[in-house]
Amino acid sequence: MTVVDRVEPYHLPDLAALYRSAWWLTDRTAAETSRILAESDLVFALIDTDRLVGFARVLTDYAHVALVLDVVVSPDARGAGHGATLMEAIVTHPSLQDVRSIELVCQPDLVPFYRRWGFTTEVGRSLLMRRAAG
Repeated sequence: MTVVDRVEPYHLPDLAALYRSAWWLTDRTAAETSRILAESDLVFALIDTDRLVGFARVLTDYAHVALVLDVVVSPDARGAGHGATLMEAIVTHPSLQDVRSIELVCQPDLVPFYRRWGFTTEVGRSLLMRRAAG
């Protein structure tokens, strides 16, 4: 397994399959995916031989905050530590070492997974708020 910092065009079908495998990503179009890849500050793709089996991305200002998004591993590769490989690549990335706060949103059953890297649900009085399009 190798973590790379870009998704090659020939891996786009693999990324689309990853997106279809996660309920929160299933509505991503090809055009949105291209824009996501172009506009994300950091991209992490996990390659097994010639297949993309994991993906994550980060939006950041490189000083105050970094937001981890779209952490996903192919269903047939889950349980083998690939999500941990992606997270380790993120939290140890040289560009993120001076960032004050790395944040993410996850489902309650994944809280123990992310705690391994120091993530906590203790965020003071902050609440997640959302304004959805349309």
